[in-house]
Amino acid sequence: MTGMALQVVRSDGFLALYNGLSASLCRQMTYSLTRFAIYETVRDKVAKGSQGPLPFYQKVLLGSLSGCIGGFVGTPADMVNVRMQNDMKLPQDQRRNYAHALDGLYRVAREEGLKKLFSGATMASSRGMLVTVGQLSCYDQAKQLVLSTGYLPDNIVTHFIASFIAGGCATFLCQPLDVLKTRLMNSKGEYQTWTVPPPVTASLPAAAPSTALGPVCVFESGSQTVHGGGSVTTGVLHCTMETAKLGPMAFYKGLLPAGIRLMPHTVLTFMFLEQLRKHFGTKVPS
Repeated sequence: MTGMALQVVRSDGFLALYNGLSASLCRQMTYSLTRFAIYETVRDKVAKGSQGPLPFYQKVLLGSLSGCIGGFVGTPADMVNVRMQNDMKLPQDQRRNYAHALDGLYRVAREEGLKKLFSGATMASSRGMLVTVGQLSCYDQAKQLVLSTGYLPDNIVTHFIASFIAGGCATFLCQPLDVLKTRLMNSKGEYQTWTVPPPVTASLPAAAPSTALGPVCVFESGSQTVHGGGSVTTGVLHCTMETAKLGPMAFYKGLLPAGIRLMPHTVLTFMFLEQLRKHFGTKVPS
């Protein structure tokens, strides 16, 4: 990780480390704003009608719902963010060179169509569910457990401990989907959808995986007779299979950098949130 950072600074300058900053901010203003707003609002309304905090399973369900919606809303900015950060790894003639987030969104819509803006929405929504459960649901639960010990009051130390635990949970839960999401968003047609009517002799692309979904068979290449029928969606499945060929740890590639990014982000988010709630908001049952 350090070697990569030094290489980027040497080749593209220090500011290249902040490639995609505008897209990252745009993503937070859509994705995080949506999931936090839904989770906090619904949790507070439900908690008013009950005695004490919500049980953990309700927090998990609420976190999943809010994260799914937030992930979908934030997919366009997320895709532009991934592309802008990935640009530095590409040869000069293959770089997209988006000027900023809005330029990236406009160019994707113009050059590749509006549908492309939601490329990877399934992964982004699934990842949003897991990271929201890891952050919001686990934070609430960890804070509740720390306070129940009686050793610490509801202060900044408690907030730090609970948010640190939540950051670790979120990193571990969402890293496999992060790997798949990044692969899908950076793809240039490797992971596609083929529809094969039954039965038919079809020449399928060489990139098609060799697998079977129920009665439908998909062959690696060449002209083959496909028995059965229906649509074969190989985007997410193909990506998962290609990643699995590299071994189980391939799904946790980049876990340390992900933790270094997500854990401080989670800690700072909740410590600031608690201070804002303390001085400007309403008290939430803990």
